[in-house]
Amino acid sequence: MSTTELDFDSCYRAVAARDARFDGRFYTAVTTTRIYCRPVCPARTPTSRNVRFYRHAASAEAAGFRPCKRCRPELSPGDPGWDHRGDLVGRALRLIDEGAADDGGITRLAGRLHITERHLHRLFSAELGVGPLAVVRTKRLLLAKQLLTETGLPISDVAFAAGFGSVRQFNATMKETYGFTPGELRATVGRAASGNALTLRLHRREPYEAGALMRFLAARAIPGLERADETSYSRAVPQGMITLTPLPDHVRLDVTLDDTRHLARVVARARRLLDLDADPAAISGALGATALAPLVAARPGLRVPGAWDGFEAAVRAVIGQQISVAGARTILGRLTARAGRTACGAISGATGAAGGVAGEVNGTGTGGTDGGGPNLLFPTAADLAEADLAGLGLTGRRVTTLRALAAKVADGEIDLDGAQEPAEAVARLLEVPGIGPWTAGYIALRALRDPDAWPRGDLGLRRAMESLGIPEDHIERWRPWRAYAALHLWSSE
Repeated sequence: MSTTELDFDSCYRAVAARDARFDGRFYTAVTTTRIYCRPVCPARTPTSRNVRFYRHAASAEAAGFRPCKRCRPELSPGDPGWDHRGDLVGRALRLIDEGAADDGGITRLAGRLHITERHLHRLFSAELGVGPLAVVRTKRLLLAKQLLTETGLPISDVAFAAGFGSVRQFNATMKETYGFTPGELRATVGRAASGNALTLRLHRREPYEAGALMRFLAARAIPGLERADETSYSRAVPQGMITLTPLPDHVRLDVTLDDTRHLARVVARARRLLDLDADPAAISGALGATALAPLVAARPGLRVPGAWDGFEAAVRAVIGQQISVAGARTILGRLTARAGRTACGAISGATGAAGGVAGEVNGTGTGGTDGGGPNLLFPTAADLAEADLAGLGLTGRRVTTLRALAAKVADGEIDLDGAQEPAEAVARLLEVPGIGPWTAGYIALRALRDPDAWPRGDLGLRRAMESLGIPEDHIERWRPWRAYAALHLWSSE
């Protein structure tokens, strides 16, 4: 299915079958009811003459349709086509999901992408049929609708959490677009006002191999920053704490924030961390026709662990060069205690936990954290560039690499959080002394969300391929899903 055009017959067959594989890929609008739905909506399939299909919810809303209250389009998993695209529109959509347009509007969004507002509008109009402002408004409305339905957050807090500038603007926009006010929707679901602890459902496509992903995160959990096991993952975030718990049909997000304006970013980063927008059917279909077929059959829903923060993932990769997972956790814990901040924003003066020498990808880790709960934030690039890195167990060469990396990220020369085209970001990473193809490939795999990233020279991948009798020239056959091939091979050890 094209990114700009939808085949009517294919879409209608998917709707008639309520095919979950197409959930999030398009939306069905019914002209007689003026409502748009997900392909999996349980309502009776409308006749084809009354149906219109739209690639994005914003396109449906711009055409005058309202979201269905039964299938709730706000719960759709993200479109995998946009999730993995490194072009300007794909990157812009990911930045919008993170709330990049909430502070500074479309001007700031275009600035992050180093293009003009006019060019950004042209690109969106060509791909989606609507401009970026319409996409931002729909994103805000759908997040607000989910908060009003699933939480008891006061309406004023919902407005700011969703990115609206005022409660008055929120009320007017929802009334104009959906035909009801926030208060009227809240009255139908009967949610009472509550504190700052929220629980939201994050949906994904099935199958979803949660166990392997959670074990991966647990083995690399940084003391003081994260706590993870096979059932859940927790970490400190600015102004609060989050916990992600995979459940049979969704991931539960428990979040406590002092400032709910961070919520959109939290949701987007949680989805990225757990790779919730991937299309397992497409990935398994491609890799299952190669020498990886037995591994794919064993774990058809395997996901690539993402990163909460791109710079954090890059530092993990640098520190993890040629050492074990357990050792990397120890050094990263010391680094976070030395240069990080507490969740409330004060510089932490804690001393890093004692430990041995150790790495990030190869080897085995024990998972978990120290005895206390997560309360530290990973250092920013600016903080790390100025931090004292002596006595942490880092070699002089690693310290030089970390400082050079931090300086380039702090100056905006390298953007690891979605604004920079992946190939350009990798090229800039390779200019940093001490960062080679393996490190850049690993960063692209986890931080840049490049589905075709391949950590060239990885010892674990080489050993897994040798044990399975897979020749090196097969690596090219796994495009454009080499990142998922790497996870299958790592998981096979």
